Amino acid sequence: MSLLVLLVVVVPTEGRCQSEPELEKSYVIPALEIIGFDALLNVFDRLVLGDPYHTSVASIRTNLRRRWVTENDPFAINQFGHPYQGAMYHGFARSAGLNFWTSLGYTFAGSAMWEVAGETSAPSWNDQIASGIAGSYLGEALYRIANLMIETGPTPTRRGRRFVAAATSPPLGLNRHLFGQRLDRIYPSKDAAYYRRIHLGAAATTESSGDDNINLRPTEGVFDISMEYGLPGKDGYSYSRPFDYFALQATATTGKGLESILLRGLLIGTGYKAGESHDGVWGLFGNYDYIAPQLFRVSSTAIALGTTFEWRPSDAVSIQTTALGGAGYAAVGALTRRDTSDYHYGIAPQAVVASRVIFSERAALDVSAREYYVSRVAGTSGHDNIIRFDAAFMVRLHQQRAIGLRYLLSRRDAFFPETGSRRQVRGTLGLFLTMLGHDRFGSVPRG
Repeated sequence: MSLLVLLVVVVPTEGRCQSEPELEKSYVIPALEIIGFDALLNVFDRLVLGDPYHTSVASIRTNLRRRWVTENDPFAINQFGHPYQGAMYHGFARSAGLNFWTSLGYTFAGSAMWEVAGETSAPSWNDQIASGIAGSYLGEALYRIANLMIETGPTPTRRGRRFVAAATSPPLGLNRHLFGQRLDRIYPSKDAAYYRRIHLGAAATTESSGDDNINLRPTEGVFDISMEYGLPGKDGYSYSRPFDYFALQATATTGKGLESILLRGLLIGTGYKAGESHDGVWGLFGNYDYIAPQLFRVSSTAIALGTTFEWRPSDAVSIQTTALGGAGYAAVGALTRRDTSDYHYGIAPQAVVASRVIFSERAALDVSAREYYVSRVAGTSGHDNIIRFDAAFMVRLHQQRAIGLRYLLSRRDAFFPETGSRRQVRGTLGLFLTMLGHDRFGSVPRG
Protein backbone atom coordinates (compact mmCIF):
# COMPACT_ATOMS: atom_id res chain seq x y z
CA MET A 1 0.00 0.00 0.00
CA SER A 2 3.00 2.36 0.34
CA LEU A 3 2.97 2.69 -3.46
CA LEU A 4 -0.55 4.10 -3.34
CA VAL A 5 0.27 6.49 -0.51
CA LEU A 6 3.31 7.92 -2.29
CA LEU A 7 1.39 8.43 -5.52
CA VAL A 8 -1.37 10.27 -3.67
CA VAL A 9 1.13 12.52 -1.85
CA VAL A 10 3.30 13.34 -4.88
CA VAL A 11 0.72 14.77 -7.30
CA PRO A 12 1.87 18.18 -8.48
CA THR A 13 0.12 20.41 -10.97
CA GLU A 14 1.25 19.38 -14.43
CA GLY A 15 3.54 22.01 -15.88
CA ARG A 16 2.90 23.60 -19.28
CA CYS A 17 5.25 25.62 -21.44
CA GLN A 18 4.05 29.11 -22.23
CA SER A 19 4.13 28.31 -25.96
CA GLU A 20 1.97 25.20 -25.52
CA PRO A 21 -1.61 25.79 -26.69
CA GLU A 22 -4.47 25.34 -24.22
CA LEU A 23 -6.40 22.22 -25.25
CA GLU A 24 -10.18 22.21 -25.02
CA LYS A 25 -11.22 19.88 -22.26
CA SER A 26 -14.27 18.07 -20.92
CA TYR A 27 -14.74 16.47 -17.53
CA VAL A 28 -18.11 14.97 -18.44
CA ILE A 29 -17.25 13.13 -21.68
CA PRO A 30 -14.60 10.80 -20.20
CA ALA A 31 -16.77 10.06 -17.15
CA LEU A 32 -19.62 8.94 -19.40
CA GLU A 33 -17.22 6.99 -21.64
CA ILE A 34 -15.70 5.11 -18.70
CA ILE A 35 -19.16 4.20 -17.39
CA GLY A 36 -20.22 3.07 -20.87
CA PHE A 37 -17.00 1.10 -21.39
CA ASP A 38 -17.45 -0.73 -18.08
CA ALA A 39 -21.08 -1.49 -18.91
CA LEU A 40 -20.20 -2.93 -22.33
CA LEU A 41 -17.31 -4.94 -20.88
CA ASN A 42 -19.62 -6.36 -18.22
CA VAL A 43 -22.16 -7.42 -20.89
CA PHE A 44 -19.41 -9.07 -22.93
CA ASP A 45 -18.04 -10.91 -19.89
CA ARG A 46 -21.54 -12.07 -18.92
CA LEU A 47 -22.00 -13.64 -22.35
CA VAL A 48 -18.51 -15.17 -22.57
CA LEU A 49 -17.44 -15.90 -18.98
CA GLY A 50 -20.75 -16.26 -17.17
CA ASP A 51 -21.61 -16.10 -13.47
CA PRO A 52 -18.77 -13.99 -12.04
CA TYR A 53 -20.06 -11.05 -14.09
CA HIS A 54 -23.82 -11.38 -13.52
CA THR A 55 -23.84 -8.30 -11.32
CA SER A 56 -26.94 -6.73 -9.80
CA VAL A 57 -27.92 -4.02 -7.36
CA ALA A 58 -27.63 -6.64 -4.60
CA SER A 59 -24.07 -7.64 -5.62
CA ILE A 60 -23.03 -3.98 -5.75
CA ARG A 61 -24.39 -3.39 -2.25
CA THR A 62 -22.56 -6.48 -1.02
CA ASN A 63 -19.26 -5.35 -2.57
CA LEU A 64 -19.58 -1.89 -1.05
CA ARG A 65 -19.60 -3.56 2.39
CA ARG A 66 -16.96 -6.19 1.67
CA ARG A 67 -13.34 -6.08 2.66
CA TRP A 68 -10.94 -5.70 -0.29
CA VAL A 69 -8.90 -8.86 -0.91
CA THR A 70 -6.08 -10.28 -3.02
CA GLU A 71 -7.35 -12.57 -5.77
CA ASN A 72 -5.76 -14.74 -8.45
CA ASP A 73 -7.53 -14.63 -11.77
CA PRO A 74 -5.45 -16.01 -14.67
CA PHE A 75 -2.10 -14.23 -14.76
CA ALA A 76 -2.50 -12.66 -18.20
CA ILE A 77 -5.90 -11.21 -17.25
CA ASN A 78 -4.71 -9.70 -13.99
CA GLN A 79 -1.28 -8.52 -15.10
CA PHE A 80 -1.97 -7.40 -18.69
CA GLY A 81 -5.75 -7.32 -19.15
CA HIS A 82 -6.30 -5.06 -16.14
CA PRO A 83 -3.50 -2.60 -17.03
CA TYR A 84 -4.85 -2.39 -20.57
CA GLN A 85 -8.35 -1.80 -19.21
CA GLY A 86 -6.90 1.02 -17.10
CA ALA A 87 -5.10 2.36 -20.18
CA MET A 88 -8.50 2.73 -21.84
CA TYR A 89 -9.80 4.75 -18.87
CA HIS A 90 -6.71 6.94 -18.97
CA GLY A 91 -7.00 7.41 -22.73
CA PHE A 92 -10.62 8.56 -22.47
CA ALA A 93 -9.61 11.28 -20.04
CA ARG A 94 -6.42 12.35 -21.85
CA SER A 95 -8.13 12.55 -25.24
CA ALA A 96 -10.78 14.77 -23.66
CA GLY A 97 -8.08 17.33 -22.86
CA LEU A 98 -7.40 16.45 -19.22
CA ASN A 99 -3.83 16.35 -17.92
CA PHE A 100 -1.96 13.29 -16.69
CA TRP A 101 -2.73 13.62 -12.97
CA THR A 102 -6.43 14.30 -13.48
CA SER A 103 -6.58 11.37 -15.90
CA LEU A 104 -4.89 9.15 -13.30
CA GLY A 105 -7.74 10.10 -10.93
CA TYR A 106 -10.31 9.08 -13.55
CA THR A 107 -8.42 5.82 -14.11
CA PHE A 108 -8.30 5.05 -10.41
CA ALA A 109 -12.02 5.81 -10.03
CA GLY A 110 -12.92 3.76 -13.12
CA SER A 111 -11.00 0.79 -11.76
CA ALA A 112 -12.72 1.05 -8.37
CA MET A 113 -16.11 1.22 -10.09
CA TRP A 114 -15.33 -1.98 -11.99
CA GLU A 115 -14.18 -3.77 -8.83
CA VAL A 116 -17.44 -2.91 -7.07
CA ALA A 117 -19.99 -3.01 -9.90
CA GLY A 118 -18.37 -4.97 -12.73
CA GLU A 119 -17.81 -8.29 -10.94
CA THR A 120 -19.69 -10.28 -8.31
CA SER A 121 -16.47 -11.34 -6.54
CA ALA A 122 -15.00 -9.29 -3.71
CA PRO A 123 -13.07 -6.17 -4.80
CA SER A 124 -9.33 -6.82 -5.08
CA TRP A 125 -6.70 -4.24 -4.36
CA ASN A 126 -4.11 -6.02 -6.56
CA ASP A 127 -6.44 -5.35 -9.52
CA GLN A 128 -6.85 -1.77 -8.34
CA ILE A 129 -3.08 -1.26 -8.54
CA ALA A 130 -2.86 -2.96 -11.94
CA SER A 131 -5.76 -1.05 -13.50
CA GLY A 132 -5.65 2.19 -11.55
CA ILE A 133 -1.89 2.85 -11.57
CA ALA A 134 -0.18 0.62 -14.17
CA GLY A 135 -3.11 1.43 -16.45
CA SER A 136 -2.25 5.13 -16.33
CA TYR A 137 1.42 4.45 -17.03
CA LEU A 138 0.55 2.30 -20.07
CA GLY A 139 -2.25 4.60 -21.21
CA GLU A 140 -0.04 7.69 -21.15
CA ALA A 141 2.69 6.02 -23.22
CA LEU A 142 0.18 4.82 -25.82
CA TYR A 143 -1.51 8.25 -25.91
CA ARG A 144 1.84 10.00 -26.48
CA ILE A 145 2.85 7.55 -29.24
CA ALA A 146 -0.49 7.92 -31.04
CA ASN A 147 -0.26 11.72 -30.93
CA LEU A 148 3.32 11.59 -32.20
CA MET A 149 2.21 9.51 -35.20
CA ILE A 150 -0.28 12.21 -36.17
CA GLU A 151 2.02 15.14 -35.34
CA THR A 152 4.98 13.91 -37.40
CA GLY A 153 2.95 12.73 -40.39
CA PRO A 154 1.77 14.59 -43.49
CA THR A 155 -1.04 17.13 -43.37
CA PRO A 156 -3.83 16.23 -43.82
CA THR A 157 -3.23 12.99 -41.94
CA ARG A 158 -3.44 9.95 -44.18
CA ARG A 159 -6.07 7.33 -43.46
CA GLY A 160 -3.54 4.57 -42.78
CA ARG A 161 -1.69 6.70 -40.23
CA ARG A 162 -4.98 7.65 -38.55
CA PHE A 163 -5.87 3.96 -38.32
CA VAL A 164 -2.54 2.99 -36.73
CA ALA A 165 -2.81 5.89 -34.25
CA ALA A 166 -6.35 4.83 -33.32
CA ALA A 167 -5.24 1.21 -32.89
CA THR A 168 -2.43 2.40 -30.59
CA SER A 169 -4.78 4.52 -28.45
CA PRO A 170 -8.42 3.58 -29.22
CA PRO A 171 -9.89 6.31 -26.96
CA LEU A 172 -7.94 8.97 -28.87
CA GLY A 173 -9.21 7.67 -32.20
CA LEU A 174 -12.78 7.44 -30.88
CA ASN A 175 -12.90 10.97 -29.49
CA ARG A 176 -11.26 12.50 -32.55
CA HIS A 177 -13.91 10.77 -34.68
CA LEU A 178 -16.93 11.53 -32.47
CA PHE A 179 -16.18 15.12 -31.52
CA GLY A 180 -14.25 16.37 -34.53
CA GLN A 181 -12.66 19.78 -34.13
CA ARG A 182 -13.58 19.98 -30.47
CA LEU A 183 -11.19 17.20 -29.40
CA ASP A 184 -8.91 16.67 -32.39
CA ARG A 185 -6.09 18.92 -31.24
CA ILE A 186 -2.72 17.16 -31.17
CA TYR A 187 -1.05 16.92 -27.78
CA PRO A 188 2.31 18.54 -28.61
CA SER A 189 5.52 16.54 -28.25
CA LYS A 190 7.55 19.77 -27.98
CA ASP A 191 9.76 18.34 -30.72
CA ALA A 192 10.95 15.50 -28.49
CA ALA A 193 13.93 13.45 -29.65
CA TYR A 194 12.96 9.80 -29.91
CA TYR A 195 14.27 6.39 -30.92
CA ARG A 196 12.17 3.61 -32.43
CA ARG A 197 13.13 0.12 -33.50
CA ILE A 198 11.39 -3.08 -34.68
CA HIS A 199 12.95 -6.57 -34.53
CA LEU A 200 11.42 -9.34 -36.65
CA GLY A 201 13.07 -12.74 -36.64
CA ALA A 202 13.51 -16.02 -34.77
CA ALA A 203 15.16 -17.17 -31.55
CA ALA A 204 16.43 -20.59 -30.44
CA THR A 205 16.90 -21.85 -26.90
CA THR A 206 20.55 -21.97 -25.81
CA GLU A 207 19.98 -23.13 -22.24
CA SER A 208 17.03 -24.24 -20.14
CA SER A 209 16.53 -25.67 -16.66
CA GLY A 210 13.59 -26.05 -14.32
CA ASP A 211 11.31 -26.86 -17.26
CA ASP A 212 9.77 -30.04 -15.85
CA ASN A 213 6.19 -30.64 -17.02
CA ILE A 214 6.38 -27.68 -19.41
CA ASN A 215 5.94 -28.15 -23.14
CA LEU A 216 8.86 -25.93 -24.09
CA ARG A 217 9.11 -24.65 -27.66
CA PRO A 218 12.85 -24.47 -28.33
CA THR A 219 12.54 -22.26 -31.43
CA GLU A 220 10.07 -19.42 -31.85
CA GLY A 221 9.30 -16.47 -34.08
CA VAL A 222 9.79 -13.09 -32.40
CA PHE A 223 8.31 -9.64 -32.96
CA ASP A 224 9.82 -6.92 -30.77
CA ILE A 225 9.08 -3.18 -30.88
CA SER A 226 10.78 -0.48 -28.83
CA MET A 227 10.46 3.28 -28.45
CA GLU A 228 12.29 5.82 -26.30
CA TYR A 229 10.68 9.28 -26.21
CA GLY A 230 12.17 12.53 -24.94
CA LEU A 231 15.83 11.52 -25.11
CA PRO A 232 18.03 14.00 -23.23
CA GLY A 233 20.28 16.37 -25.14
CA LYS A 234 17.74 18.04 -27.45
CA ASP A 235 18.25 21.82 -27.40
CA GLY A 236 15.29 23.61 -25.83
CA TYR A 237 13.52 20.47 -24.63
CA SER A 238 12.31 20.46 -21.02
CA TYR A 239 10.70 17.86 -18.76
CA SER A 240 7.76 19.84 -17.38
CA ARG A 241 5.07 17.19 -17.87
CA PRO A 242 4.77 13.55 -16.72
CA PHE A 243 6.10 11.17 -19.38
CA ASP A 244 8.01 13.86 -21.25
CA TYR A 245 10.55 11.04 -21.09
CA PHE A 246 9.52 7.38 -21.32
CA ALA A 247 10.75 4.08 -22.78
CA LEU A 248 8.44 1.28 -23.90
CA GLN A 249 9.40 -2.16 -25.23
CA ALA A 250 7.00 -4.99 -26.11
CA THR A 251 7.80 -8.51 -27.32
CA ALA A 252 5.52 -11.19 -28.75
CA THR A 253 6.59 -14.74 -29.68
CA THR A 254 5.03 -17.73 -31.36
CA GLY A 255 5.96 -19.78 -28.29
CA LYS A 256 4.25 -17.63 -25.64
CA GLY A 257 2.18 -14.92 -27.29
CA LEU A 258 2.81 -11.78 -25.26
CA GLU A 259 6.30 -12.35 -23.82
CA SER A 260 7.05 -8.98 -22.25
CA ILE A 261 6.12 -5.32 -21.79
CA LEU A 262 8.75 -3.07 -20.21
CA LEU A 263 7.74 0.51 -19.49
CA ARG A 264 9.33 3.32 -17.53
CA GLY A 265 8.15 6.92 -17.56
CA LEU A 266 9.36 10.07 -15.82
CA LEU A 267 6.65 11.29 -13.43
CA ILE A 268 8.47 14.22 -11.84
CA GLY A 269 11.95 15.32 -12.82
CA THR A 270 14.23 17.72 -14.55
CA GLY A 271 16.97 17.78 -17.15
CA TYR A 272 20.60 18.49 -16.38
CA LYS A 273 23.81 19.17 -18.26
CA ALA A 274 27.38 18.31 -17.27
CA GLY A 275 29.76 19.84 -19.76
CA GLU A 276 29.43 19.83 -23.52
CA SER A 277 29.17 16.06 -23.90
CA HIS A 278 26.87 14.97 -21.06
CA ASP A 279 23.09 15.60 -20.98
CA GLY A 280 20.56 13.84 -18.78
CA VAL A 281 17.26 13.76 -16.95
CA TRP A 282 16.63 12.51 -13.44
CA GLY A 283 13.67 12.17 -11.09
CA LEU A 284 10.84 9.90 -10.00
CA PHE A 285 9.79 7.24 -12.51
CA GLY A 286 6.70 5.07 -12.80
CA ASN A 287 7.38 1.52 -14.04
CA TYR A 288 5.11 -1.22 -15.36
CA ASP A 289 6.76 -4.52 -16.33
CA TYR A 290 5.30 -7.80 -17.58
CA ILE A 291 7.72 -10.65 -18.29
CA ALA A 292 6.58 -14.16 -19.25
CA PRO A 293 9.16 -16.45 -20.81
CA GLN A 294 8.04 -20.03 -21.28
CA LEU A 295 9.11 -21.10 -17.77
CA PHE A 296 7.72 -18.49 -15.37
CA ARG A 297 6.12 -15.04 -15.26
CA VAL A 298 6.53 -11.86 -13.25
CA SER A 299 4.78 -8.49 -13.38
CA SER A 300 5.37 -5.36 -11.36
CA THR A 301 3.90 -1.89 -10.87
CA ALA A 302 6.52 0.32 -9.23
CA ILE A 303 8.00 3.71 -8.61
CA ALA A 304 11.74 4.34 -8.77
CA LEU A 305 14.34 7.07 -8.55
CA GLY A 306 16.93 7.30 -11.26
CA THR A 307 18.38 8.93 -14.31
CA THR A 308 18.79 8.63 -18.07
CA PHE A 309 21.70 10.42 -19.72
CA GLU A 310 23.75 10.55 -22.90
CA TRP A 311 27.53 10.89 -22.90
CA ARG A 312 29.62 11.49 -26.00
CA PRO A 313 33.24 10.51 -25.43
CA SER A 314 34.00 11.29 -29.10
CA ASP A 315 32.27 12.46 -32.27
CA ALA A 316 31.89 8.84 -33.40
CA VAL A 317 30.55 7.27 -30.17
CA SER A 318 27.50 8.05 -28.02
CA ILE A 319 26.54 6.20 -24.84
CA GLN A 320 22.97 6.41 -23.53
CA THR A 321 22.49 4.97 -20.04
CA THR A 322 19.60 4.48 -17.62
CA ALA A 323 19.89 3.51 -13.95
CA LEU A 324 16.81 3.15 -11.72
CA GLY A 325 16.14 1.74 -8.28
CA GLY A 326 12.83 1.50 -6.46
CA ALA A 327 10.07 -0.76 -5.21
CA GLY A 328 6.66 -1.92 -6.30
CA TYR A 329 3.98 -4.56 -5.97
CA ALA A 330 4.69 -7.69 -8.02
CA ALA A 331 3.12 -10.99 -9.00
CA VAL A 332 5.32 -14.00 -9.74
CA GLY A 333 5.04 -17.73 -10.29
CA ALA A 334 6.10 -20.74 -12.32
CA LEU A 335 4.24 -21.26 -15.57
CA THR A 336 1.83 -24.17 -15.46
CA ARG A 337 -0.42 -24.94 -18.39
CA ARG A 338 -3.08 -26.52 -16.17
CA ASP A 339 -3.47 -23.70 -13.64
CA THR A 340 -2.94 -20.11 -14.82
CA SER A 341 -3.79 -18.77 -11.35
CA ASP A 342 -0.79 -20.44 -9.66
CA TYR A 343 1.18 -17.34 -8.64
CA HIS A 344 1.59 -15.04 -5.65
CA TYR A 345 2.15 -11.38 -4.77
CA GLY A 346 4.62 -9.42 -2.68
CA ILE A 347 6.37 -6.08 -2.24
CA ALA A 348 9.31 -6.09 -4.67
CA PRO A 349 12.48 -3.97 -4.45
CA GLN A 350 13.86 -3.74 -7.99
CA ALA A 351 16.47 -2.14 -10.20
CA VAL A 352 17.23 -1.68 -13.87
CA VAL A 353 20.42 -0.67 -15.68
CA ALA A 354 20.37 -0.20 -19.45
CA SER A 355 22.88 1.19 -21.91
CA ARG A 356 23.05 1.77 -25.66
CA VAL A 357 26.47 2.32 -27.23
CA ILE A 358 26.06 3.97 -30.65
CA PHE A 359 28.88 3.81 -33.16
CA SER A 360 28.06 6.75 -35.43
CA GLU A 361 25.18 5.64 -37.67
CA ARG A 362 26.68 2.24 -38.49
CA ALA A 363 26.09 0.04 -35.44
CA ALA A 364 24.76 -0.07 -31.87
CA LEU A 365 25.03 -2.33 -28.84
CA ASP A 366 22.05 -2.47 -26.45
CA VAL A 367 22.55 -4.07 -23.02
CA SER A 368 20.08 -4.12 -20.12
CA ALA A 369 19.77 -5.94 -16.80
CA ARG A 370 16.76 -6.01 -14.47
CA GLU A 371 16.29 -7.57 -11.06
CA TYR A 372 13.16 -8.07 -8.97
CA TYR A 373 13.19 -9.37 -5.40
CA VAL A 374 9.60 -10.39 -4.64
CA SER A 375 9.57 -10.51 -0.87
CA ARG A 376 7.19 -12.04 1.64
CA VAL A 377 6.03 -8.58 2.74
CA ALA A 378 2.33 -8.35 1.84
CA GLY A 379 2.79 -11.77 0.26
CA THR A 380 3.60 -15.40 1.05
CA SER A 381 6.13 -17.02 3.38
CA GLY A 382 8.84 -17.32 0.74
CA HIS A 383 10.56 -15.11 -1.80
CA ASP A 384 11.59 -14.95 -5.47
CA ASN A 385 14.57 -13.33 -7.15
CA ILE A 386 14.20 -12.69 -10.90
CA ILE A 387 16.95 -11.52 -13.24
CA ARG A 388 16.44 -10.49 -16.86
CA PHE A 389 19.45 -9.82 -19.08
CA ASP A 390 19.13 -8.60 -22.67
CA ALA A 391 21.94 -7.85 -25.14
CA ALA A 392 21.53 -6.96 -28.82
CA PHE A 393 24.07 -5.91 -31.43
CA MET A 394 22.79 -4.23 -34.60
CA VAL A 395 24.57 -3.26 -37.80
CA ARG A 396 22.87 -0.93 -40.26
CA LEU A 397 22.82 -2.29 -43.79
CA HIS A 398 21.03 0.40 -45.81
CA GLN A 399 19.00 3.47 -44.80
CA GLN A 400 16.71 2.29 -41.95
CA ARG A 401 17.33 -1.43 -42.40
CA ALA A 402 19.70 -3.32 -40.13
CA ILE A 403 20.50 -6.85 -39.00
CA GLY A 404 20.58 -7.75 -35.32
CA LEU A 405 21.79 -10.53 -33.03
CA ARG A 406 20.13 -10.76 -29.60
CA TYR A 407 20.82 -12.83 -26.50
CA LEU A 408 18.10 -12.96 -23.83
CA LEU A 409 18.41 -14.60 -20.41
CA SER A 410 15.59 -14.97 -17.88
CA ARG A 411 16.27 -16.53 -14.48
CA ARG A 412 14.12 -17.15 -11.40
CA ASP A 413 15.41 -18.32 -8.01
CA ALA A 414 12.62 -19.14 -5.58
CA PHE A 415 12.57 -20.35 -2.00
CA PHE A 416 9.54 -21.41 0.02
CA PRO A 417 9.67 -23.24 3.37
CA GLU A 418 7.11 -25.82 2.21
CA THR A 419 8.82 -26.78 -1.06
CA GLY A 420 12.42 -25.61 -0.72
CA SER A 421 14.50 -23.94 -3.42
CA ARG A 422 13.84 -23.91 -7.14
CA ARG A 423 15.75 -22.41 -10.06
CA GLN A 424 14.40 -21.80 -13.55
CA VAL A 425 16.61 -20.49 -16.36
CA ARG A 426 15.99 -19.87 -20.02
CA GLY A 427 18.43 -18.36 -22.52
CA THR A 428 17.74 -17.68 -26.20
CA LEU A 429 19.78 -16.42 -29.14
CA GLY A 430 17.95 -14.67 -31.94
CA LEU A 431 18.68 -13.33 -35.42
CA PHE A 432 16.59 -10.39 -36.58
CA LEU A 433 15.86 -8.08 -39.43
CA THR A 434 15.72 -4.69 -37.74
CA MET A 435 13.78 -1.66 -38.93
CA LEU A 436 14.94 1.67 -37.54
CA GLY A 437 13.19 5.03 -37.54
CA HIS A 438 14.42 8.15 -39.27
CA ASP A 439 16.50 8.76 -36.16
CA ARG A 440 18.58 5.61 -36.92
CA PHE A 441 20.09 4.45 -33.60
CA GLY A 442 18.78 7.40 -31.58
CA SER A 443 21.83 9.59 -31.03
CA VAL A 444 20.49 13.08 -30.28
CA PRO A 445 21.70 15.76 -32.71
CA ARG A 446 23.46 18.70 -31.05
CA GLY A 447 22.74 22.26 -32.10
